[in-house]
Amino acid sequence: MATYDLSVVIPCYNEAEGIDAMYERITAVLPILQQRGSVQLVLVNDGSSDRTGDLLTQTFGELPHVTIAHHERNQGLGVALRTGFAHADGSIIVTCDSDGTYPFAEIPALLDRLTPGVDIVTASPYHPDGGIENVPAYRVTISKSASFCYRLLIDWRIRTYTALFRACRREVIERINTQANGFLMVTELLVEAMLAGYRVVEYPAVLRVRQYGQSKAKIVRITGTHLRYMAGLLGRRTRGLLGQPSTPAAR
Repeated sequence: MATYDLSVVIPCYNEAEGIDAMYERITAVLPILQQRGSVQLVLVNDGSSDRTGDLLTQTFGELPHVTIAHHERNQGLGVALRTGFAHADGSIIVTCDSDGTYPFAEIPALLDRLTPGVDIVTASPYHPDGGIENVPAYRVTISKSASFCYRLLIDWRIRTYTALFRACRREVIERINTQANGFLMVTELLVEAMLAGYRVVEYPAVLRVRQYGQSKAKIVRITGTHLRYMAGLLGRRTRGLLGQPSTPAAR
């Protein structure tokens, strides 16, 4: 049984440069979140080769209601998220990028859209009210292209399928199984939840360039995993194995 109202899960890999900034920004929003109920912070060090693990322990270790999990070796974003979910006890689970891509200060606004009857709220820079700031054009093109393909395959009304910044009800995390170990898992979780009938709305957000550190995304590898997953979805649809998602129009 969940012992917190909200768990915030943040995977980290070689983020030593930004730990202080992450601490300042997340601790600034925690009092606001605590006005809504009890809050747990779950940090996952995914086998970092720099001082991320030590700095997470030193910086966050004395805070109450903080869980820090460590992988001995880097296993990928998908595995890090599943580790975070295994330690998350909240009735609602929020996932965030560690690098400031989407500000922690927007978590309350994200949660405001998790109204009764909605199971997942996902950030959407490709929503008409969203936007993009200073992100390299090639990265935007790849991400937009992937989301466009998923819109064709799954649901045209959902515009962004690749954003980690999300709020989910615990039931979604417990019932939806994912297989991908890397960045694809973010999309896989959303797609499989939609196909299982969970209701999704979008939170219009501004996608910003990473504010510190270097991106860990391997574009060619990630593109390949998406193409293989899409091919699998197309095959399932051809064989009549895909359900029809039940999602309201994005708003």
